[in-house]
Amino acid sequence: MIAGQLRAHPDARYAIVASRWNPRIVDALLAAAQRAFAEHGVAEAALDVVRVPGAWEIPAVAARLAAGGRHAAIVALGCVVRGDTRHYEHVADGCAEGLMRVAVEHRLPVLNGVLAVERHADAEARAGGAHGNKGEEAALAALEMTDLWRQL
Repeated sequence: MIAGQLRAHPDARYAIVASRWNPRIVDALLAAAQRAFAEHGVAEAALDVVRVPGAWEIPAVAARLAAGGRHAAIVALGCVVRGDTRHYEHVADGCAEGLMRVAVEHRLPVLNGVLAVERHADAEARAGGAHGNKGEEAALAALEMTDLWRQL
């Protein structure tokens, strides 16, 4: 059986692309992701954080980072809350599809920590509330996938 381990490789760099939209939520996701990387041995100097206006911009920046070849994995963080228009579907679905495309085309782990929720309370529950913190989960998955990638 081949499986990734939850560990940092000393020569690996990681990137986090985080939106500035819904800052209270995304900042909590970002802080948890940074903390998870640090707690598992990733030096602050080996972690690049890029802020973008919103979730729509995340895949394009992830693609640019992936093309640069410097990162072992990319973590995407954001929050899209359903509103009264179809804008929610366009942004949330487009972001998820774009991130998957980056992962497949660049053969690089790209972790989707972009929340797509019905209400702000749902986002709060996933940004350190009752459902944990998806930023932390995405960072831990990035470490595991990086290790798996090296084994494959």
